[in-house]
Amino acid sequence: MKRNYLLRVMALAVAVATMGASSSTPAKSGTDTAAVKGGVKLEGAIPTPARINMSSDVACARQHNTPMLSEEIVADKTGALQNVVVYVADGLGDRTFDVPTEPVVITQKGCVYQPHVLALRVNQKLEVINSDPCLHNIHPTPANNRESNKAQNAGSTVEETFAREEIGIPLKCNVHPWMRSYLAVFKHPYFAVTGKDGSFDLSNLPPGTYTISAWQEKLGTVSQKITVGSNETKTLQFVFKAKAGS
Repeated sequence: MKRNYLLRVMALAVAVATMGASSSTPAKSGTDTAAVKGGVKLEGAIPTPARINMSSDVACARQHNTPMLSEEIVADKTGALQNVVVYVADGLGDRTFDVPTEPVVITQKGCVYQPHVLALRVNQKLEVINSDPCLHNIHPTPANNRESNKAQNAGSTVEETFAREEIGIPLKCNVHPWMRSYLAVFKHPYFAVTGKDGSFDLSNLPPGTYTISAWQEKLGTVSQKITVGSNETKTLQFVFKAKAGS
């Protein structure tokens, strides 16, 4: 009888283990992601950038040996468009993402914002560095976030954060009216700002169907819908049309 009892206990243990194995969900592979890559171009005549007049502040003007030009639209001879924010506009559902602990940095150098367009996350620290030998002030003018206006002495750093998602926040300096940059704030990490070649890379996306948008400060926003599967990379090309007088 004792032997039969032990056999029943062993059989029950095997059955429980088998049930647990059959009902478990395998963990997703670390490579179970997708990517959307591509480029942004300007179609039509590339506008001649306006010359920036810094004569009102000698401390600014003497830092430049050649004329400084507006960065409102920057494209090369092929039309590759720089400073365009490309991002996932829809399709992530209710996913949430940790806020990066590292700040993003924008520098005032030669009385110009570097970079001209910067993207960051909601509640991520933005460090604004004054590398000039003169006073600046930091004045973001958002539509959906808190507006602030802070004086910034030479050599100092100011921190800002933004609590809500918003694309195209103007950042200006009231001391030097030609100084303007733009910020794009996202609640997810799937965004990029195009460089000189107009390219972008949205990697490590969960597989799915997305609306991908591209924003440019003077030309507005264009969007495309795309579906990408697991371990798949797809390519998108965005085209902006040059506007008369832009």
